[in-house]
Amino acid sequence: MKLFHLSDLHLGKRLNEFSLIEDQRHILRQILRAADAEQPDGILIAGDIYDRSVPAEEAMRLWDDFLKGLADRHLPVFAISGNHDSAIRFSDHGRLMESTGIHLAPVYDGTVSRFSLSDAYGEVHIYLLPFIKPATVRPLFPDAEIETYTDACRTAVEHMGVDPSARNILVAHQFVTGAVRCESEEVVVGGLDNVDASVFDAFDYAALGHLHGAQSIGRETVRYCGTPLKYSFSEKDQTKSVTVVELSGKGDIRIRTLPLTPLRDLREIRGSFEEITGIERAAGKQAEDYLHVILTDEDDVPEAMARLRHLYPNLMKLSYDNHRTREQQDIEGATRVESRSPMELFEEFYEKQNNMPMHEEQRKLVRSCIAEIWEEQG
Repeated sequence: MKLFHLSDLHLGKRLNEFSLIEDQRHILRQILRAADAEQPDGILIAGDIYDRSVPAEEAMRLWDDFLKGLADRHLPVFAISGNHDSAIRFSDHGRLMESTGIHLAPVYDGTVSRFSLSDAYGEVHIYLLPFIKPATVRPLFPDAEIETYTDACRTAVEHMGVDPSARNILVAHQFVTGAVRCESEEVVVGGLDNVDASVFDAFDYAALGHLHGAQSIGRETVRYCGTPLKYSFSEKDQTKSVTVVELSGKGDIRIRTLPLTPLRDLREIRGSFEEITGIERAAGKQAEDYLHVILTDEDDVPEAMARLRHLYPNLMKLSYDNHRTREQQDIEGATRVESRSPMELFEEFYEKQNNMPMHEEQRKLVRSCIAEIWEEQG
């Protein structure tokens, strides 16, 4: 059995105020052509279909066109909502679409939709778990101890009734501990959204969404496929792709990728203003790429952005790397924000603002406030 694994389409996304709808339409058509060539038995889509919970009309039309293209090819689709999607809006008319082979996970209510596909080796069970938080799961299982995201996901999985002797696939949208983030993703302070990879041990393959770089965590078959397009300059060196999952007998899984070619690449170029305007002038089609230009001139170039956009109309970002900028203090420090607890970050902020550390009574108050906030947001 052959399956395509996709996620994080983020339809309707704008990057540095540039609409990416045309680029997204191009890449979805390319995925449909890949489906024609590969003839998969089904499509797994692991959340963040849209870039925001109330999507723009053009984003909704694009998703509708993509689903119609898959339905016209008689390809079963198994899709879930992510943290950027509204679970209710995403699953609207889901039951009506079942007859076309389009399966959209409903709002999580303590049960998980399960579908089955068959091949020469028997059935493959596909479980659809939309993005969940502890606050989502806790009221549904009041007798369970659910404090963390790992607790929430483990509880959800334990109530799926997974048969370990069968071939099982989970489609989920969570942050697995140890995975590498990109700048285009939402960051939860202190890594409080972490889910331990052991939660997915019951599944032959975990088709994950949420992170934008393709990667496997713990084992090859717990995998993020990544976004089909680059959504930040931290992704500039990545090759975006479709993940192809091929299953034979129980435990026999092969994974490969099909590279995707964007309509416009996302690139970063560095040099003096003279070098950039000279060398890159003959770039041809590459002049249409989305660019971050890093100027190394010691003095700011007057109207540099406007002048460069005459050559590169999709210039998104301009910055300087010179003696002056390198001496500027990075207020965030060297440690990544998500690797530190909210308390550590607040203590550092307090000390910078007041030139003195917090005393114990203040720490107790802040800890209490943090606990109350996280309890409300779950």
